[in-house]
Amino acid sequence: MTPWEPVVGGLAFAEAPRWHDGALWVSDIFGGAVHRWDEVVLEVPAWPSGTGWLPDGRMLVVAMRDRQVLVVDDDGIASPYADLSGVAVAHCNDMVVHDGHAWVGNFGYEYGVEDRKPARLAHVAPDGTVSAAADDVWFPNGIVVDGDTLLLAETPAERITAFTIGDDGALHDRRVWAHLDGARPDGIALDADRGLWVASPGTFELLRVVEGGRVTDRLDPPNGIAQACALTGDTLYVCSTTTHDEAEALRLRTGSVHALQL
Repeated sequence: MTPWEPVVGGLAFAEAPRWHDGALWVSDIFGGAVHRWDEVVLEVPAWPSGTGWLPDGRMLVVAMRDRQVLVVDDDGIASPYADLSGVAVAHCNDMVVHDGHAWVGNFGYEYGVEDRKPARLAHVAPDGTVSAAADDVWFPNGIVVDGDTLLLAETPAERITAFTIGDDGALHDRRVWAHLDGARPDGIALDADRGLWVASPGTFELLRVVEGGRVTDRLDPPNGIAQACALTGDTLYVCSTTTHDEAEALRLRTGSVHALQL
């Protein structure tokens, strides 16, 4: 493998990288903007997180503090698409969009204020209807879809949970896909061999895990920490930062995305 190569820098807190339409997209949460490579394409003062695309090409973006999903039109104007406040009791975070359906995680409690509590995973149907797709999930974070299976990172539970996706987007057959034995999964990305790359900022590592929990690879991430990752072909993109403190992150601007050729 080649060394990490910086591709986007100067962000406050880089999260939710996506490869779409031949380009890297990344959310700068504290910076309040979605970037395409290093260009700001959308400002989201309520903090952007997960992004995805509808079948008609429109982009969806999670507005964390507003507990909303926004939709972006062809002119780059964002408007409300789904209100998640009936499901999410605190900040929303990552999202996956698949065949017009979206699933969105949330903290489940007021971070730094309340004791940790389980959350509900939100589902947004193609018609915009919002419902709870799963109850009692712990800080539902990174999400990917593999065929008819949804994989969900439950950060403090140190596990990846799998669900079977119904035709209506409902989730069934909940099961543990992998116990991570101390790693705390944040963003995740699935490779062509169905290995799951897992960013674990709490343990300062990046893992590749297969179903059942066997770790096949361990990497030292750039800047010593990784909070999210994305894949295209044999290129792994990783979001990193040196601090989770908002004020310090805005001052230092050490948030970045690095690439690694696998």
